[in-house]
Amino acid sequence: MNRLFPLVFSAMLLLALHGCMVGPNYRQPETPVPSGWIEASEDAEAQAPLDLSRWWTVFNDPQLDSLIRRAILFNKDLKAAEARIREARAQRGLIAAGLYPHVDASGSYSRSRTSGNAQSGSSRAGGEVNDKDLFEAGFDAGWEIDLFGGTRRQVEAANADIQASRESRRDLLVSLLAEVSRDYLQIRGNQLRLDIARRNIASQQHTLELVKTRYEAGLSSELDVAQAKAQLSSTEAQVPLLEAEMRQAVYRLGVLLAQHPGEILDELSKEAPIPATPPEVPAGLPSDLLRRRPDIRLAERELAAQTARIGVATAELFPRFSLTGALGLQSVSASDFFTSGSRFWSVGPTVRWPVFDAGRIRANIQVQNARQEQALAQYEKAVLKSFAEVESALVAYYREQSARRSYAEAVDATERAVEIANELYTQGLVDFLNVLINQRGLYQSQDQLAQSEQRVATDLVALYKALGGGWNPDSPDGN
Repeated sequence: MNRLFPLVFSAMLLLALHGCMVGPNYRQPETPVPSGWIEASEDAEAQAPLDLSRWWTVFNDPQLDSLIRRAILFNKDLKAAEARIREARAQRGLIAAGLYPHVDASGSYSRSRTSGNAQSGSSRAGGEVNDKDLFEAGFDAGWEIDLFGGTRRQVEAANADIQASRESRRDLLVSLLAEVSRDYLQIRGNQLRLDIARRNIASQQHTLELVKTRYEAGLSSELDVAQAKAQLSSTEAQVPLLEAEMRQAVYRLGVLLAQHPGEILDELSKEAPIPATPPEVPAGLPSDLLRRRPDIRLAERELAAQTARIGVATAELFPRFSLTGALGLQSVSASDFFTSGSRFWSVGPTVRWPVFDAGRIRANIQVQNARQEQALAQYEKAVLKSFAEVESALVAYYREQSARRSYAEAVDATERAVEIANELYTQGLVDFLNVLINQRGLYQSQDQLAQSEQRVATDLVALYKALGGGWNPDSPDGN
């Protein structure tokens, strides 16, 4: 027996080291990628790609830079995502422990008494009460040999889960930076629209006073006064609505920065312009998305994990080999507990092979195969979706720039029309309706231009998000 144990142990170790791994080996799927973007500007394609890891710096806005930094540091969703990464790492350690032997130490003492009256036969009448001590200490060990790779496939899946949790955090980071920027741009856009509304209110109040003066002098009708009041009130009604939208954006931004609503209200109440945007943005190559976009990388890692789980299920078809043993001391007397006569040991390999399970194992393999097909479809969908999002963001950005130029021309034209209408009305050459129509058109054109400027900036944020900007895939930790 002293020679048998090393031989059995060596054989088991050899099987563990050189055992096969059943199930499919993972290969990243090949996905057709277009050679270029349909909606990209030719000038943008000729430029060198920007550093997308800090895309928000193109706005050259220190306030936005500060908000982004604080969001990265304090956002609660990011904190939860970081905890999920730690959980995945710990789960991997839990699974990997199954590759190694486990050893348990134990020790016990018991004292028992045998009843003399419970003895049978002739010994019953003269039975004696016997007290007995038992001292015991030792080690129990067990090792299940991963001969067919079931546990190693579990470790492979756990490694992919860790990587998937990292990509999930990065995907959340990309969305967070875009959301912070959108809320900030809405705040600045609403401030601009409020300024336009207040300037038009001042102009319309001046017009109302002029109409009243002319009415009192008998040069205009009461209808002109009523129409001027109505237009002024209609413009004034826009102010509380715009203020409400601005404050709501501030409160949303506070949550993203892990601050109570209103803590940054004073900080953002000071008016500032909408950050300027570059006319052209290099979008890079479509193939770059497979490397940069975290949602694609996440779907790919989930596919890898599910592929490994097919091997975990397949390994259940094959026998399991284990090696168990025990070693210790046992004695009824403490005085000779540590002598050679108190030693005991046992060792032996075991094998377990499912013979009949009513198709449970094969059904589970089919389940894992179906899930792998679902994961593959989700990966391919994520790739297609990313291409569509970039194309949509490109067309929105460049078309909105064209619309903004048209709105700017409309503002110039309506400003001139208001001047002419006021001069002609003062001279009594046109009725007051012309003044009202042109003033209303001026306010609408200015407000539309302000909204277009906000949309251009917001579309640029959407483009950077679609390109997967907000983290650096070349850095060691990917942050």
